[in-house]
Parts: sequence; structure tokens; C-alpha cells
Amino acid sequence: MKKLKIVVLAKQVPDTRNVGKDAMTPEGTVNRAALPAIFNPEDLNALEQALRLKDRFPGTTVTVLSMGPHRAAEVIRDAMLRGADGGVLLTDRKFAGADTLATSYALSCAAKKLAPDVIIAGRQAIDGDTAQVGSQVAEKLGWPQVTYAEEILGLDGGKMTIKRRLENGIEVVEAPLPLVVTVNGSAAPCRPQNARRILKYKYAMIPTEVAADPESLAAEMTAKHDYLQIAEWGADAVDPDPTQLGLEGSPTKVKKIDSVVFALKESKCLRCTDDEINSLIVELLETHTLG
Repeated sequence: MKKLKIVVLAKQVPDTRNVGKDAMTPEGTVNRAALPAIFNPEDLNALEQALRLKDRFPGTTVTVLSMGPHRAAEVIRDAMLRGADGGVLLTDRKFAGADTLATSYALSCAAKKLAPDVIIAGRQAIDGDTAQVGSQVAEKLGWPQVTYAEEILGLDGGKMTIKRRLENGIEVVEAPLPLVVTVNGSAAPCRPQNARRILKYKYAMIPTEVAADPESLAAEMTAKHDYLQIAEWGADAVDPDPTQLGLEGSPTKVKKIDSVVFALKESKCLRCTDDEINSLIVELLETHTLG
């Protein structure tokens, strides 16, 4: 039975439920320091598909690859608590301000170094909603890709069978390895953190976190156990063309940002009577709020 080497692309994203006036920088990039950060939802769906393959094929490894500031190590730790074996954080000022093209280039350089059998990613991130990075990684690697995946059904003879959820129905396809798969939010939700894995991996850290508090118990535990060491790669570690990184490598330019704030102008209180509800419906129809 084949042992797979799986890389899951995961992104720490701003929580779009809490976007305020400081959400963007003057340069038109996301001000991540000003926003709460979460595990990108569809990347969690992708992680679950990877973990199901790990359950099915003993010896399979799942490595989480993320790009971002040092605090993005949180998503790798989270993934390890759910079942991933480890992770790599791409973090460097040279990556800052990257659009999808520059991001996918950096991730593809890291993927070449990791040499997986399959890369699984969420369809899109909630901060940009472009659904481009996974496909661009596949293009840069020259690998086949399957998009809109809802379930990985099986693997036979070096070909993976995948169910896709499309706008007008379901499609089942086969694709050869190595392969990039992007997963829909309609796929199975990710399993929760496991109590035993929390006890084992809660001190997992990147070197920068260890250096920030070298006397802590977490730093001591990480130094003793290799499985707690999350890899931290700068730009030089993946041997990129520097002109394709960060803002320099990003053809997408933001010219202007308008902050739109919805303010309440008036309110109306209703009693639960048929007459008042009918009156409100008539008013909404007349103002074309409805219909």
C-alpha cells in the first residue's frame, strides 16, 4: 500500500467578521497586525482530506506549508494538534506584500524542496477570495490539478480519484500523481484538536519563538524533541528569483481604497400584529428594498 507524502497549504487570515478602519495599509495591503487572525476555513477542509488519506494509507505524512509573519506558526501548531506531522513556515520580509502570483511562486519554490506526492489546499482564502494560489502553484510546478474537490475517493495505480462539487452537479475525475488538489468549503469539516496530540505537540515552536523566550518551558521542550521543531525558512532557503517575490514580484497594484461604513439612520419598532407586518412589507416594496 502506497505511503504518501502530502503537503497542505494553509494560511493564517484576518477574521473578516472584525474588519475595521485600520484593516488596510496606505500601500493597499492588508494590515494583519490590526486584525484578529484565524485558520483559513477552506484550508481546514483541505487538511481533513489529507488526514483521511493518512488514516487510509499507513506511513503517510502530512506537512503543513504556510507563508506569513512569525505568528502564522499558530496555524501549523493547530494542524499538528489535529493530526498533521509537522510544518514549514515561510517567513521573510522579502515575501511581504505578495499578491497571488508572488505568493504562489514562493510556495512552489518551497514545494520543490519538500517534494511531495500531492499538494492539497483550500479553494480560496477569505481575505482575498481569489481562488488563484492553488492553481498557480500547480502551473508553476507543471503538475496536473483538480479544483473544487469535495472528497478524495481513492488512490490506485498512481492515480487519485476525486469527487468535484460544481455549480450544476457532481463530477468524479481521475488524475495522476504528483498532483495539486484544491478543496471546497462544502467538503467535510476538519476534525477537532485531539487531547493526546495537545499534550504531545502543544510546545511546538519555530526557532524565532524559541529565541524570543529561551528560558521558557516550551523552549526547553522544543530543544529536546525534534518533533516539536517547526521549520522556519527564509527566502534564501528556497532558492528563489528575488524579482518574483513580495511587492516587486506582484503585478497587482491597489490604486485606491474606499472605506465604506454603514451607519444606522433610523429604526422602527414593530409589534407582532398582522397589520404592522403587512404595513412594513408594503413599505419595503414601495422603496424597492424588496422586489
